[in-house]
Amino acid sequence: MINDKLINPKSIAVIGGSDDIQKPGGKVLKNIVDAGYSGNLYVVNPKMDEVQGIKSYHTTEELPQVDCAILAVAAKFCLEAVDVLANKKSTGGFIILSAGFSEENEEGAELEKKIVDIINSTGGSLIGPNCIGLLNQNYAGIFTMPIPELSSKGVDFISGSGATAVFIMEAAMPKGLNFSSLFSVGNSAQLGVEEILKHLDETYEHGVSAPVKLLYIENIEKPDLLRKHASSLIRKGARIAAIKSGGSEAGSRAASSHTGALASSDVAVDALFNKAGIVRCNGREELATTACIFMHPQPKGKNIAIITHAGGPAVMLTDTLSNGGMQIPEISGKKADELLEKLFPGTSVANPIDFLATGTAEQLGYIIDACENDFDNIDAMAVIFGSPGLFPVYEVYELLDKKMKSSKKPIYPILPSIINADEEIKHFIKLGRINFPDEVVFGNALCKIVNTPEPAPENIKVPEIDKLKIRKIIDNADNGYLPPDDVFEILDAAGIDRATEQVVSDAEGAVSFAKTNGYPVVMKVVGPVHKSDVGGVVLNVKDEETIRKEFDRLMKIKDTYAVLMGQMLSGTEVFIGAKHEEKFGHMVLAGLGGIFIEIFKDVNTSIVPVSENEAVQMIRNLKSYKIIQGIRGQEPVNEDMFAEQITRISALMQTAPEIFEMDLNPLLGNSKYVKAVDARIRVEK
Repeated sequence: MINDKLINPKSIAVIGGSDDIQKPGGKVLKNIVDAGYSGNLYVVNPKMDEVQGIKSYHTTEELPQVDCAILAVAAKFCLEAVDVLANKKSTGGFIILSAGFSEENEEGAELEKKIVDIINSTGGSLIGPNCIGLLNQNYAGIFTMPIPELSSKGVDFISGSGATAVFIMEAAMPKGLNFSSLFSVGNSAQLGVEEILKHLDETYEHGVSAPVKLLYIENIEKPDLLRKHASSLIRKGARIAAIKSGGSEAGSRAASSHTGALASSDVAVDALFNKAGIVRCNGREELATTACIFMHPQPKGKNIAIITHAGGPAVMLTDTLSNGGMQIPEISGKKADELLEKLFPGTSVANPIDFLATGTAEQLGYIIDACENDFDNIDAMAVIFGSPGLFPVYEVYELLDKKMKSSKKPIYPILPSIINADEEIKHFIKLGRINFPDEVVFGNALCKIVNTPEPAPENIKVPEIDKLKIRKIIDNADNGYLPPDDVFEILDAAGIDRATEQVVSDAEGAVSFAKTNGYPVVMKVVGPVHKSDVGGVVLNVKDEETIRKEFDRLMKIKDTYAVLMGQMLSGTEVFIGAKHEEKFGHMVLAGLGGIFIEIFKDVNTSIVPVSENEAVQMIRNLKSYKIIQGIRGQEPVNEDMFAEQITRISALMQTAPEIFEMDLNPLLGNSKYVKAVDARIRVEK
């Protein structure tokens, strides 16, 4: 819990404050003073009576009652100081800058736990340890620079890394981005990214609170809490972007199924962010740029007009936006001709709108007005205007500011001349504007924002399945892969349509299956995990002689103890899988099936529970979606049936969380059915 003594303290004590501003204790004190903190400020330094002009106490015992304490002393001294402050000085807010705790060794972890126990026992709030501190509009409790301009209309920033927080602010501030607060959570001993986000959600008031939240996350400890409060904030009108680092896996991990190989923890992060509506960024520049875009009105669609006086950047931006799913619609017709008459000869208004290096501020105004009022197929404008250094461009940038105030469509200023037009850009930023110096970084960030889905509904309706039957099978099952008969029963209980199949242990049973269900049939080994790899799959068997011959061959394959007989169906091979990921719960994956899953790895993922709309989007966002739709005369896959199977697998995972991995690969889909023809379920209790 975050209390007011941490957020808005009436008094602050810097434990370990000094005159040396090249040390954390000295610098944090100077930052607090320089930022104009209006409360009572105290210092504890055993060797000094006065620090930076402020009275210094020799011990924490000598301090008066104090709301918030910032500790910048060696880890070994922190426990005693916290004990005195929490139990004798009514201190409720703690910021421990010091390192040497759980990030270092077990001894440090034990010390950290004791400190947290004391703070918890008195209802206190702790930021850190091993952090740069807390910065908000009440006080600058950080020991680093720069201190950004603070505004309630800026950005709330939560970071798991202090140094990275500094670097991200350094990337954002020159663009004109303001901040509202910075929480550097360090070791997150008590309050981590999730708890801070919870506080921001519970105190959020749209139009009053900071509208943008940025996250730098190294470890997601409580994904459900993160998802809940991120989704809530976004529904209230806030916008959130995040970096989650540490996604790659060094070395290789043995996986016994396609799902296991595809569903890494980083895939789970993607699924979590998509479900919450968080825009995932890959680096500092992208995160800062995304925040800057958030500061502009949201475009109503994907149609962008690129207005430029330089061809190259416009071409690069066009490529970036087009590759990211945005549209650069052609502009033509009577209104386009009327606009062209107001511009210099040689100008093109087709889109990109290139009004030449000689274009004027007045002409830029004509173009923006036309995009605003005359062209209904334009949702937003990107204006690229730099300088060759021959003359000042104040007039252009002031015109841009004026039009941004009146335009209902977003206008994104891309001003690349950060040297030639340095003073003009600074003037533009002082007007309260933001600059995007790189058109490609801007374009990639805009595409990510537009393509990030809205948060999933709070209450997701799931299909009805036979829970009692499923629980009976799972409760009686051993760890490992379920035998085929149990798999069949679970699929039937979950309402998963499947091919008629039967496990047989002799050739007579195989022949009997074919006579009952009709030719052709498919035969698969039972035992080996990867059937195709060992030659354990025979398709399109059309006669009894072949059944008997192939049965004998299959039974000789290592680890085979039976043969699975099945109907030979036709259709496009698709895939549904599920996997339990520690902390995140179950993920459901869907995509093209068969060998395509190994070659293309074109799958989409969602975290359980999966809504019907999410399932549809999982299908439609596949790179291979045109194959699902039916390309070049192929019969399409029934999307409604495919989506329903996805939601039923989601419901199955909720009913049987002991299922660790599950593969339906492939399902065969056409316009009439989507049937599972091969399935594996692995249980880990």
